[in-house]
Amino acid sequence: MKNTYYIILLLIFCLFSCNKKNQTDRINTSSQDSLSFYLSAANDFNTSFKKREKYNQKALAIIISQSNDSINRVNLFKVANRYYNINNWKDYKQTVHIVLGKSESVNDSMNIAKSYTYLGDYYVSQSISDTAFMYYFKAEKLYLQLNDNYNLARTRLNKALLQYNESDFSGSEISVFKALRVLKGDEANDIAYESYNLLGLLYNELGENNKAIEFHSKALAETDDKTIPIEFQPKATSLNNMGYVYQNMNKHKLAIPYFLKGLKHKKELMLYKPVLYAMLLDNLGYSRFKSNDTEGLPKLFYESLKLRDSMQLTIGIIASKLHLSEYYASINDTVKAIQFSNEALNLSRSSKNYRNALAPLKQLAIINPQKASLYTKEYIHINDSLQKSERKMGDKFTRIEYETDEIKNENSDLVVQNRNLVYFFSILTIMGLFVYVIKAQKAKHRELMFKQQQQKANEDIYNLMISQQNTIEINRIEEKKRVARELHDGVLGRMFGVRINLDSLNRVTNDLAIDQRNSYLTELKNIEQDIREISHDLNREKSELINNFVAIVNDLFEEQKKTHKSKLVVAIDSNIKWEFISNSIKINLYRIVQEALQNINKYANAAVVKIELKKEEDFLVLIISDDGIGFNLKTAKKGIGLQNILFRANECEATVNIDSKKNNGTIITLTVPIEQKNKPTTTKK
Repeated sequence: MKNTYYIILLLIFCLFSCNKKNQTDRINTSSQDSLSFYLSAANDFNTSFKKREKYNQKALAIIISQSNDSINRVNLFKVANRYYNINNWKDYKQTVHIVLGKSESVNDSMNIAKSYTYLGDYYVSQSISDTAFMYYFKAEKLYLQLNDNYNLARTRLNKALLQYNESDFSGSEISVFKALRVLKGDEANDIAYESYNLLGLLYNELGENNKAIEFHSKALAETDDKTIPIEFQPKATSLNNMGYVYQNMNKHKLAIPYFLKGLKHKKELMLYKPVLYAMLLDNLGYSRFKSNDTEGLPKLFYESLKLRDSMQLTIGIIASKLHLSEYYASINDTVKAIQFSNEALNLSRSSKNYRNALAPLKQLAIINPQKASLYTKEYIHINDSLQKSERKMGDKFTRIEYETDEIKNENSDLVVQNRNLVYFFSILTIMGLFVYVIKAQKAKHRELMFKQQQQKANEDIYNLMISQQNTIEINRIEEKKRVARELHDGVLGRMFGVRINLDSLNRVTNDLAIDQRNSYLTELKNIEQDIREISHDLNREKSELINNFVAIVNDLFEEQKKTHKSKLVVAIDSNIKWEFISNSIKINLYRIVQEALQNINKYANAAVVKIELKKEEDFLVLIISDDGIGFNLKTAKKGIGLQNILFRANECEATVNIDSKKNNGTIITLTVPIEQKNKPTTTKK
């Protein structure tokens, strides 16, 4: 029956434990499911930016509470990506800094490099090109050390794109080919596509149209690869770029089919890349306009402008308004032409990107001849400034690479120097410590010798005091004995003779003589007895001054009573066997009492002083108290008097407790361990 009871209890416990574990697993699974849902919802391009941002914030709240492991850091990058996709730059940057800090704390080089890349993307979005380039370069160096060719190529491509946007075309070209060089034999069609596409744009800007078409054709060939994410819309991008090359060559009829093919992907473009859709509309309208095909004009320009305006695409808005200005100028609507050109110029000025102002100024100089000289002058001024700025930016990129490498080399040199300094100072420290130990030992030895000499001097002083007191006591005892002998041998002898003579008169029977004799005899007997008692008392010395130490201390107390007004109350335990206590302890106790009384007399202003000396087991306890004004312990510990008491206490291995408060008196308690000399021992049978 008892075994059955235990089995039932065990089953209940197991069921409870399993149920609890299942609940924990369900909570963890629920948390992971929620995170997965929020991340997916935040990346749903069919949902509004506001809802996607809300889901992303919920995902971040879950991730932040989790431990710093590789999965946690991957999820943080996912959150950053989603902030990037909805143009929430503030939270994007904050999230990247969080994952960078976590990666640095565990020395995760891969994710540190990735964080640098993400920060580069952030500064690109904020048009802070030099800082962006610096982060890309730092990431590039890390990926090079990690032999991560894919991410190395991706980072070099990011640098190339940044250089292209800053018109550093030669630097951009070098960076692209560096990216392609590390991709040999690797599966990285997405990077190959972007590299060919960027080279096509570069050569288009440099006027090398054949090369531009060659590389755009290569890029277009890579778009059939399924590894390139649909969000990039690579095919539509390449079609637009190919048409743009022909547009720059004034071969608009060849450009139009490429734009039309690109616009066939309208649904995907509006979902993933509405910026590209607006660009295709504008380019199609402009090529038709230039080829005197008015189909869809000016509707295509207005549709593109509306879309760009909704997305606040400054450069795109300027381009659309310039094309509208050209269109209205061609139909002799000068008012609208000037209006759109002025709007484009004002917008470019407010954007503080002076490159955008060149095209509006050029257009205004054509359609507004009265102010052509002013516009031309401003155009030349801005163009010259931009060329200088572009050269400076190109030099700045080169300088950033150089300075970063220099810093790296300097850091390496500093590491070596620091290591040498550490070795030097370590050896110096060891030598210094060795010298310090030797000096400390010597000082300790000197201190020990001094203490031994001081102790010997104290013992000599005490022994002299004892010797002096012994001499006094011996002389006094001898004197007492002499007196006793005189009394005994002289007075008592004579008295005894008198008593004998009187006793012999007993033969006389005279009543008067008998009475007188008896009275004399009685008196003589009384005198004899008194003298004998005096003799014995003098020989025993019934005094409390049993021990010389007590006598010396009592002399100190008597001096205190005579010299000072405060009432002194003394209690010395009579059970203390002073002959068994070492001279060292007696000396230090005497000096401590002496020092304490001096301090009380000088500072305490006490009415009553109490001194108690008692024995508790194997300890002597000295308590000195007064009802004076007290003192501050922190300040007093620096005083010589209290230092002397503490030193004396340390000499006899005693513990000291000092309790003092302002206007509340002072109590000093000293507990001295004693090993009694010649202490009688008992044998356990």
